[in-house]
Amino acid sequence: MSAIRYELIKKDKKTGARLGRLYTPHGVIETPIFMPVGTQATVKTMSPEELKQMNAQIILSNTYHLFLRPGHDIVKEAGGLHHFMNWDRPILTDSGGFQVFSLSDLRKITEEGVHFRNHLSGEKLFISPEKSIEIQNALGADIIMAFDECPPYPADRDYVKKSLERTTRWAERSLKAHSRPNDQALFGIVQGGVYKDLREQSAKEITSLNFPGYAIGGLSVGEPKEMMFDILEYTTPLLPEDKPRYLMGVGDPESLFEGVIRGIDMFDCVLPTRIARNGTAMTSQGRLVVRNAKYARDFGPIDPKCSCYTCQNYSRAYVRHLLKADEIFGLRLTTYHNLFFLLNLMKNIRQAILEDRLLEYKEEFFAEYGRNELRTF
Repeated sequence: MSAIRYELIKKDKKTGARLGRLYTPHGVIETPIFMPVGTQATVKTMSPEELKQMNAQIILSNTYHLFLRPGHDIVKEAGGLHHFMNWDRPILTDSGGFQVFSLSDLRKITEEGVHFRNHLSGEKLFISPEKSIEIQNALGADIIMAFDECPPYPADRDYVKKSLERTTRWAERSLKAHSRPNDQALFGIVQGGVYKDLREQSAKEITSLNFPGYAIGGLSVGEPKEMMFDILEYTTPLLPEDKPRYLMGVGDPESLFEGVIRGIDMFDCVLPTRIARNGTAMTSQGRLVVRNAKYARDFGPIDPKCSCYTCQNYSRAYVRHLLKADEIFGLRLTTYHNLFFLLNLMKNIRQAILEDRLLEYKEEFFAEYGRNELRTF
């Protein structure tokens, strides 16, 4: 028995876009979906109640950071991540691999796993596929990820080939270590860099292991967007139709549209919360830097077309004042708006797929969004 079940409801007639439902131990997720990132068991500045108000269906937490603090043993003792953070909807945890591999000056990769230094204390630590799964089993998320190696961009073909083959071996070890398959779904991750034949090799090897879901990793790591879309074009069809497909680390509007069009069901990214803390809002007319001086006397909402709590109650001038005065409420208001904006975008995308008008909706969206010369994040 798998902890999850994916139901394909319909496909858009003109694209590979899929409308579906993902059944999990903590609720049903309507897909395609964007997952807010709650790195350290919290979506920065947001309460669980606020996330529910904006209908966040699932959130992501980070194995690496929770391993460092407070420690997976404490989370397990608290009754698991859902109890610990008071979130009763689905949770996905990543494997910790991406964060460990980001510590390029602090880590050493071996066949057994990765030796690295705690970026907070300098302490020597080690994570293997078995350790990653042990941590994730203790955290208790609905969906957990196999431990993989995420090669940098650019990377030469020989390195990427060895890397993806190690990822396959680590995927096998992750499966063997997984002790809770009936209530936690373990996803495999396809690697292969920017090389078509290596993506095909990785997809073949990983799907042969019969995971309940699959992620496409190693993208949005510095490669041009057009290259990412091209890789998705030929990689996504290699994944089973009856299982969910997850593109890791992507969350700008253009990539969400292009990923959905190519058959992706799940997305996550720190983008909306990170830029919110820098005073940048995602709006129907492109991005808007609320901190800019020109909004000091602008008493209109951040986005006149947005129905979120921030836009219904507060002006650009007020939000700018809060941000300039280093008031925490300002960060909360911009974060709330950005997350609502992306979740609402995905809701509209799902409706467009239902009506077989996804390409038309994309054109309508970018006709307005593209008016702002600062469209690209």
